[in-house]
Amino acid sequence: MEGTEIETRLFDSGPQVIESMFANSVDIAYVGPGPAINGFLQSKNNEIQIISGAASSGVSFVVNPGSQIKTAEDLDGKRIAAPLIGNTQDISLRNYLYENGLKPADKGGSVYVFNLENPEIYTLFAKDDIDGAWVPEPWATILVLELGGVRLFNEEDLWPQKQFASVVLIARNDYIKNHPEIVSKWLDAHTETVNWINQNPDKSKVIFNQFLKNTLGKSLKDEIINEAFSHIQITTDPSIDSIYIFAERAYSVGYLGRHGYNLDGIFHDTKLVKALLENET
Repeated sequence: MEGTEIETRLFDSGPQVIESMFANSVDIAYVGPGPAINGFLQSKNNEIQIISGAASSGVSFVVNPGSQIKTAEDLDGKRIAAPLIGNTQDISLRNYLYENGLKPADKGGSVYVFNLENPEIYTLFAKDDIDGAWVPEPWATILVLELGGVRLFNEEDLWPQKQFASVVLIARNDYIKNHPEIVSKWLDAHTETVNWINQNPDKSKVIFNQFLKNTLGKSLKDEIINEAFSHIQITTDPSIDSIYIFAERAYSVGYLGRHGYNLDGIFHDTKLVKALLENET
């Protein structure tokens, strides 16, 4: 354990993270529920499992001010963007359309869904080439404050108790079994970090903005950071019920095949990690 080197990698989307985990190039990762569910179901012997929650909420449907979208009925014939196919926001958008009697154009409907990376969504929104976007923070707030977008609603308003998992912590099961001490230390550090962020919101914002500057070469205005953080809850709670609801929605839009699915075992029992450690000592 001592001297363990940790290599971090950034990805543009959850599905890319899952592909890397399948290739054994990533062991532990933070992703949205959609990719986590797909990873669990598509991996051999349900190899990828959720070991903790990380964030709740923090997603909004933002419409272009010139789109004249005020209700779901106004989406007929509109161009709406969401991150890559299978991404959590993509699942939520498509489910919202079906629940309101609409379909994406690729399924024979009248709503044009564009699956793009968030920077591309920003560019098309600025050029009025799309009418709206279902995006996570801080992109939702960026569209509102920089481009005059209208936050039609926060996705949490569509959920029971207005809460749903937006980011979870996942790991490869073989890595958990082979390196229980590392995983246990990671979980301890994860919990400490979550608590620290909630106890030090101002410092957390500064650190986050510095991270953006160091990795992307650009920081965000304080008003954007403050607004974005107000829509996100940092938590270790994986919001179990919301994971099962996400799976139902992913299945209903055709992402989990045609023959049903089984999520038994998607949540790794972290008590087993402690047991594995005890067996080693």
